[in-house]
Amino acid sequence: MQFRTRTRTRTALTAVLLTALALSGCSVLDDSNNGSPAGQAEGGGDPSQSAESDVPYDVVPLIKPKKKYYGAAVAGAPTSMKGVDAYTELTGKQPNLIEYYAAWGDGFDASGVRTAWKEGAMTLMSWEPFDTSVADIAAGKSDAYIKEYATAVRKLNLPVVIDFADEFNGHWEKWGTKYTTPKQYVAAWRHIHETFIDAGASNVIWAWSPNIINPVKSVKLEPYYPGDAYVDWVGLIGYWTIDDDNAFDSVFGPTIDQIRTFTKKPMLLLETAAMAGERRRADIRNLFAGVEADDNMLGFIWFNHKKRADWRLEASPLALQEFKQLAADDRFGFDVRKP
Repeated sequence: MQFRTRTRTRTALTAVLLTALALSGCSVLDDSNNGSPAGQAEGGGDPSQSAESDVPYDVVPLIKPKKKYYGAAVAGAPTSMKGVDAYTELTGKQPNLIEYYAAWGDGFDASGVRTAWKEGAMTLMSWEPFDTSVADIAAGKSDAYIKEYATAVRKLNLPVVIDFADEFNGHWEKWGTKYTTPKQYVAAWRHIHETFIDAGASNVIWAWSPNIINPVKSVKLEPYYPGDAYVDWVGLIGYWTIDDDNAFDSVFGPTIDQIRTFTKKPMLLLETAAMAGERRRADIRNLFAGVEADDNMLGFIWFNHKKRADWRLEASPLALQEFKQLAADDRFGFDVRKP
């Protein structure tokens, strides 16, 4: 599929729209927001409520902010923020990146995204095509759904992160290596991305998210990469388990090294946690230290669920105290409305 140069020109697109507004006699400032730029309300409010919401939200400052993302995946969020509030009380700091999972065919949770944003958090949706093949998506058989979804995202006009068909390099997913070729995966990703751009939904940060290569060393990642024009973040998925060495470089290093041979995009630990047990405190120290040490590592999302193992921080009180102490570091967390 040919790359269209407009797909990655977010800042330029915003500038063109602002110019068009000025030429048509419209003010580029929203009087109701006391002179704030159109599309971004005063004080980090809801830009979808501004008078000039035809201007897409500029996500560029959020792609590589000055501080690290401090994220969490918790039950019920963002539809309900009760789990996030409990996690905030548990760890002493409010997450500013909320991951949730949506099946292909689900509608866009605009209300949940808006609620999270009002609390200073951006949402990251892991979009999982359980009942639709990646090949069919690439062939355009879901186009009506994608267009409807993209239109809803654009209408809300808040920054969102989308991660399509993560862990594609694993054999365990229905869209993984047993069912999808690299060519099909890349074609589907590009098709979805371009459909969003055609709908004007440039308020999306796109996260391409392989599982760490440690359990699937024979699967090369580069053939699955859609290209820098279609990706904003590389989102790594990997966990600390009691059977493997727990150094940060042992868990994530081989994957990072391989990815750096074909892209320099910033990285996020999109889904991570440490297995409960005596070693969890050390694993948590390695997590924070590893993310802090790499300027191109944007932060992490802790998977606070009990699924296949108990990844919840509350499962290990001593490790929780370690986590809470390290999370207090000012380098982690910030109000996404004011990056």
